[in-house]
Amino acid sequence: MSLSIRRALGAWVGLCLLLACLLVGVPSVQAAEPAALQLRDAQGTLKAWPVLSMQTDPTRTLSIQDVLKAPDRWQEPPHRGGALGVRPDAVWLRVPMVVDFASQGQWALDIDHPDLNRIDVHLVRNGALLRHVVLGSAIEFDERPLRTRSHAVMFELVPGERYDLILRVETRAAMILPISLHTPSALLAHAVDEQMLQGVLTGLALCLIFYSLAQWASTREVLFGQYALLTAGSLLFSLHLFGIGRQYLWTDSLWFTEHAAGLSALMATTGSFLFISQTLAGHLPRSRFLRWMRGGAVLCCTLALLYALDVLSTRVIAGVVSILGLVPALMGIPGALRRTRAGDAIGSTLLTAWVVYFVATAVVIGVINGWMPVNFWTMHSFQFGATLDMLLFLRVLGLRTQAVHKAALVASRERDAMHSLAHTDPLTGLPNRRGLQMALSSALSRSTNERMVAVYVMDLDGFKPVNDRHGHDVGDELLVAVTRRLQGHVRQSDVIARMGGDEFVIMATHLQGEQQAHDLGSKLLDAFHAPFALGSIQVQVGLTIGYAIAPIDSTDPGGLLKLADAAMYSGKQSGKFCLRRNTGDLALSSN
Repeated sequence: MSLSIRRALGAWVGLCLLLACLLVGVPSVQAAEPAALQLRDAQGTLKAWPVLSMQTDPTRTLSIQDVLKAPDRWQEPPHRGGALGVRPDAVWLRVPMVVDFASQGQWALDIDHPDLNRIDVHLVRNGALLRHVVLGSAIEFDERPLRTRSHAVMFELVPGERYDLILRVETRAAMILPISLHTPSALLAHAVDEQMLQGVLTGLALCLIFYSLAQWASTREVLFGQYALLTAGSLLFSLHLFGIGRQYLWTDSLWFTEHAAGLSALMATTGSFLFISQTLAGHLPRSRFLRWMRGGAVLCCTLALLYALDVLSTRVIAGVVSILGLVPALMGIPGALRRTRAGDAIGSTLLTAWVVYFVATAVVIGVINGWMPVNFWTMHSFQFGATLDMLLFLRVLGLRTQAVHKAALVASRERDAMHSLAHTDPLTGLPNRRGLQMALSSALSRSTNERMVAVYVMDLDGFKPVNDRHGHDVGDELLVAVTRRLQGHVRQSDVIARMGGDEFVIMATHLQGEQQAHDLGSKLLDAFHAPFALGSIQVQVGLTIGYAIAPIDSTDPGGLLKLADAAMYSGKQSGKFCLRRNTGDLALSSN
């Protein structure tokens, strides 16, 4: 029994020791070795940050030999998101790698953030430096090992061997370091995917720019030009940020490579000041808001000039733009809110665009400071946000154009209404004296002996007694009824006008002879033999007509009307209800 107890206790102690070893871990040479990337071709792409260690170089004087002699200085990075923030010192990074025995040994280092000034890449094996390559935006593009938009270099590695990649990074911008190792096929696939994305976004931006410039040229609406400036600045910034500009546009210009980010950011900010101010207060030329916003645009232009002349440094411009870039949106928010509350879609569209902008900016700030991991979405957040903003601002242009067209239509209708009031009798809707003069002048200019124009001046017989007996309302109804009866006895091409009171004028065109003119007058006269029914009232009025013919009697509008009026007056004196023509030297009448 005691033997069994001792065996049980021994087993229990052994089990406890085994558990302790598993939980605490037994020190070994392999455990002391730092973790390393296992370069297996099947994986294609490997991220370096999970195994990366770093050390700082505040004085920027450390050499690769100094670093290799002090392996104990390597330490964990503050975070493994892929960014180390904006810092004045140089940083050394170490990526240990073990090449799989089945690997072909061809691996590419890729640092997919083009805005890095200088990167010294050292390939080390067993403490010996095998290769040194200089990458970065500060070197000539032709000197790059691979002519790609990112910083990349290809290595021939021996399967089964262990290597260290030691990088020295120095830059005036943020140390955003998406470090990866790729097989050649994986690097090509990654490059093609990114180029396709950049091509689509760049093509969209170019279409928006060309469209707005064409609209500006055709409509002279300054808002389209300001939109083009804003979009062009945003596009140039993206081309620089993702290396497309250096790869294809300003390949040989180190000066533009260094200044592209600052100049394009100032260009976009200038466009923002102008576009937002014109959208919200362009119709108020004396607005204080408009003056302040245009002052901001002038300030951006001044800063751009000083930066181009190297009076201001990149670091200063970066700090200024990070603050100044938010000002147009912040100043425009109150006006946009007022428009939104008033039901104006322009205000709500601007607010939506600024929400997108602020979110994208927050993500970028988070990446720069290492608060957010470096990945596809965070690296492209600003570009996606800027593209969405450009589309929202395009909607603002559409809404603004629609509002301008609507205002122009209202103005045109008001102008037409004023013209109608000036040329139309308000009671009957017929042309008045001014409207008749315009129509008569136009018709007489085309009159010939084969295409005569006759003018009939008519006065109602017995209108005043009807007006006095039944009142002005009935009198007005009678004038409207007379209008309808006259319209029923003339051709569609003829013009009926009311000269005032109970006097009407008819202009008949395309008459083939004097007899046709006389027959039309007789037809009008006969039409007034029948009485007018005005509700329960029946009234009888006659008609006295005087007329003249062009070009036989006269070719002058005023002269022709005088002849017809004189003939009508003569008919009134001779007993009324008659048709009379005045030729200037004799009168022809018909009863």
